[in-house]
Amino acid sequence: MSLKKGIALAAGVGFGVPLVFGVGIVFAASGDDDGGGGGGGGGGAVVAGGKLRVGKGFVPAKYAGLIEKAAADCDQGLSPGILAAQIQAESNFDPTATSYEYVRDKNGKIIKKIPLAKGISQFIDGTWASQGIDGNGDGVKDVRDPEDAIPSQGRMMCDLVKKAKKYGHYNGSPIELALSGYNAGWGWVDYYKGVPPERFAEGQTYNYVREIVKNAANLTMPDSGGGKLSSEGWTLPVSGALGTPYRQKGSAWSSGYHTGVDFPVPTGTPIKAAGPGVVHSAGWAGAYGNEVVIKHDDGKYSQYAHMAGTPLVKAGQKVEGGQQIGVSGETGNTFGPHLHFEIRTGPGYGTDVSPIAYLRTRGVNV
Repeated sequence: MSLKKGIALAAGVGFGVPLVFGVGIVFAASGDDDGGGGGGGGGGAVVAGGKLRVGKGFVPAKYAGLIEKAAADCDQGLSPGILAAQIQAESNFDPTATSYEYVRDKNGKIIKKIPLAKGISQFIDGTWASQGIDGNGDGVKDVRDPEDAIPSQGRMMCDLVKKAKKYGHYNGSPIELALSGYNAGWGWVDYYKGVPPERFAEGQTYNYVREIVKNAANLTMPDSGGGKLSSEGWTLPVSGALGTPYRQKGSAWSSGYHTGVDFPVPTGTPIKAAGPGVVHSAGWAGAYGNEVVIKHDDGKYSQYAHMAGTPLVKAGQKVEGGQQIGVSGETGNTFGPHLHFEIRTGPGYGTDVSPIAYLRTRGVNV
């Protein structure tokens, strides 16, 4: 069920409008809510890649190819997992899904039921008129045809990611900003200078972003076939003592707890890739300052934040464990120079797991 309930949508076009007296929106996509976690700040650009998990509980086989092609057609680094998780949140892969706006009188009685968002990608009429395309070339632009709706969603998200990359000072990664724009309208992203906070529209855009970023990893196949994790080439990311531990609670963090582990080291200390992988993103990431995110062979990601200066690696570059990727600093939201290090199940904020426990599975003595 979509998390857009309570917002009169103008996806990608100006401002969406929060609920006003007498109007409610209920999204009637099939399936159950999955809950959220993830999103809401930090992280770098998402790059394309990865096959989707197909089957019951994952992506229906008949839509997997459409989603993967829509992602591959985007030159901005849009992952098929993000598109699949977005569709799951919008309609649970139901092309017949319809969301309704209910108009009530002053006593709360429903006096009118108006269809609002439609189809597998939940486009409203105004947005479909400007963003919809004839994806299968049959001469009809049908919002309820997945062969039209999914390519349209991919193109719209691609445009939003491209736009989001121009706003590196906003709170949130490009993909998180794009998801916010798709859900509530880019005007609200501009208004809040980032992902709208939890207080906006009863948290619906905030949780929409969190759910999708979390579930994207679950819907994407890992790069390796599983089995015992290799310990070859794995190391601590920096030479220094441990500082703030993982999951320490406090108001200093937007999530209410520390999502990684800190190494309090002087500015300029070399930062190394903890293990071999491919650079997922590198550059400015809002509250995280200059960061690098690396994808590893098991589909996990390591993140290195608050670097001084420009990272020494670029997205798409292969790196070895122990290879220097930058130097420590105090860019972004920080109270002093240190390395903030995370291990994630997905590329973005909110998918964190214990970094120390993970390094130990890789044979690192810590």
